Amino acid sequence: MNSFYCKLLCLILLTLKYRYICAADPTDGFTLVPLTEENFKLQKPYNEPLDDRYSDKDGVRSFWIYNHDKPFKPDSTTRPRSEVRISGHDYSSGIWQFEGYAFVPSGTSGVTIVQIHGAAEGATSLQLRMYDGDIKYYKYNVVATNLYDKWFRVNIIHNVDKGKIIVFIDGVKKFVVKDQGPGDLYFKCGVYAAPENSSNYMESRWKEIKLYKK
Repeated sequence: MNSFYCKLLCLILLTLKYRYICAADPTDGFTLVPLTEENFKLQKPYNEPLDDRYSDKDGVRSFWIYNHDKPFKPDSTTRPRSEVRISGHDYSSGIWQFEGYAFVPSGTSGVTIVQIHGAAEGATSLQLRMYDGDIKYYKYNVVATNLYDKWFRVNIIHNVDKGKIIVFIDGVKKFVVKDQGPGDLYFKCGVYAAPENSSNYMESRWKEIKLYKK
């Protein structure tokens, strides 16, 4: 290889390295919102003990339900869930961000693992659902694939004033969508049986859950 091509190759490799090192993180420019255990409000089938649908061990929160489980309260017509709601930081304006590391075991399908609750139209502004190892926006757009049995980082930025939601998986921007309008908004994660085609057993695990804002 002559010197010109050697120099060109070195320049390309240096550029790629520079881009890798300097790549922006989704949380750049955001301020961390302090969370305590009081901010994590749990919801589970009303007739089941909490320990039968949730555990918190060594920094990992595990959520699981069965398709036949009851809703979170007797008079609810919603599907079963084992979720944590980030409380004390509901929002209706500004720019907010959820971050957490998720693990979904193979076989769990047709289930919402993280959502933004609240909207001008409908109950939620965003649901990310797991279908056969792939994450989808509700049951529609594919956001990321091949995520069974591995830890992956989830970042969701909600710019309420611009009506825009951005989803990052493992630090890579994967999906941008218009929200469902303003409302009393908050983040939730865990397992919520999507309206149809849920597997009999559903589980997700979460760690390092954080909240940011601008």
